[in-house]
Order: sequence, then C-alpha cells, then structure tokens
Amino acid sequence: MSIEITGVSKSFGPVAALKDVSLSIAEGKIYGLLGRNGAGKSTLLNIITNRLFADSGTVLIDGEPAAENDRALGKVYLMSEKHLYPEGMKVANVLKWSRHFYPDFDMDFALTLAEKFGLNLNKKVKALSTGYSSILKIIVSLSVNVPYVLLDEPVLGLDANHRDMFYKILVERYSLRPATYVISTHLIEEVAGIIEDVIIIKEGEIIRQESCEGLIAQGYTVSGNRTVVDQFIADKNVIGSDDLGGLKSAYILGTLDRGAVPADLEITRLDLQKLFIQLTA
Repeated sequence: MSIEITGVSKSFGPVAALKDVSLSIAEGKIYGLLGRNGAGKSTLLNIITNRLFADSGTVLIDGEPAAENDRALGKVYLMSEKHLYPEGMKVANVLKWSRHFYPDFDMDFALTLAEKFGLNLNKKVKALSTGYSSILKIIVSLSVNVPYVLLDEPVLGLDANHRDMFYKILVERYSLRPATYVISTHLIEEVAGIIEDVIIIKEGEIIRQESCEGLIAQGYTVSGNRTVVDQFIADKNVIGSDDLGGLKSAYILGTLDRGAVPADLEITRLDLQKLFIQLTA
C-alpha cells in the first residue's frame, strides 16, 4: 500500500515546476516534504490529489491511477493553504459537510479538538484569523480518517503554543490510528523530531528521499581555527561552510574517523535544518 509517483513533470509556461519526479510514499509513516519557496512542494501535492494535472508521468494510489478516480482519491486528503469552503459557511457546517464527503470522519474527535484549540463553531470561515483558519483545516485533516493525509504548511499563522499542540496531537493520533502523513513545511527544526522519512525537493527535482535518522547520520560539522579546519577538510565532501574572523565551521557529508580529528577541532552532529540549508543553498 503506497502512493507511487513516476516520471511526473509539470510546467507553468516557461517555468518547470516539477522535472521527472519519481518517489514512493509508503503506508504508515510520517514524512517531511522539505524545499525552499518555489521548489515544487505544493505542485507535487496538488498533482497527487488531482487538483492539478501533470504534463507527463503517473500517480498511483494503492495501485490505482489517481487521475479522475474517485475511489483512489477518496483515500487521500490534502490540507492546502487555500480554503475551499464558502466564506459565508460557519465552522460547524464545515465539520458537518466534511462528514458527508468522508464517511469515516470522526465528529467527536473534531469537536474535542475545536474545544482544545478554542475554535468558535459559530464563526464564519471568512471571519477566522489566519491562525484559526489553519486550526480549522488541521481539525478536519486529523479527523477525516483516510490512509493518506497531506499537510501543506499546516501551522501557517499559529502561535508557538498552538504549534506545539498540533505536533503533540498529530503524534497521538498517529499512534492510536496509524496513517501516512506528509508534512510540507519551512519550520524544519520543529518537525525534525516527529518525521520518520525526509523528501527534499530542489528546483523541481527530488534530491533526497530517505529516513531522517539515516540522512542526519551522513553528516557532521567540524569547527575551529580556519587553517586547521581547511587542512582537515581538504579531502572531505564539504557541502558548505561559515567563516567568522579566524574561526570556521564546515559541513561534511561522509563517515567520520574520530581518531583522525585534531584535538583542537570540535565535531558536532549536523542537524536536519542545517543539512537542508546546505543541500539546497
């Protein structure tokens, strides 16, 4: 059971948003879809859910073509940045109609989340702030109970407390009712602790897809006197560096032989956000 994307390309006029993208999204994992602005994240998610049509390539959902296939698309829910509800509709009616479109929609859970987040059910969609608009979309996303939930910038406009609530509730929901979650976000440091697999997209191409732990294990940072650092990294796979006066930090991909590290250099783990920045710079 998986979403299989093969050779997908999409252009908007002269701009190639996706270039021959192939990847597999397996069942029962939390993915991080990471990329800079304009890298193609939203385009990819919209093609998976048939909101956009690819110029070429295929998308299979559990072995079935996704294109214009209600049965396959019924297994996927996309939380996008844009609201697709009538602006005059009240929050309570959004939840009611979500239950009509998704038979397994958990209304009790949705109402519990609305209370936790302090979402007013009687407010109209157009009257919601950016943060509470995101909260409404989060509540629907976590309540639809489909096998694949795609979250495009889910914490847009949320304050720190609400973001923390969202991450905790997502993990709790995932543990109680496993599903596949794909989180497309710029807040890499915040999601690093909950995502299992990482998909990094750069300029419309997938440059990494592997486990978060495995990717981080491939890199390290070496810091110290610039001259000593330069000597140490001469034969290493350096993906970036920062200089400050006579000090230097270099970011390395490869296996570390600690016995070969000069005593006056400091070695630290390369975190996901720093690794992402260096890979996509």
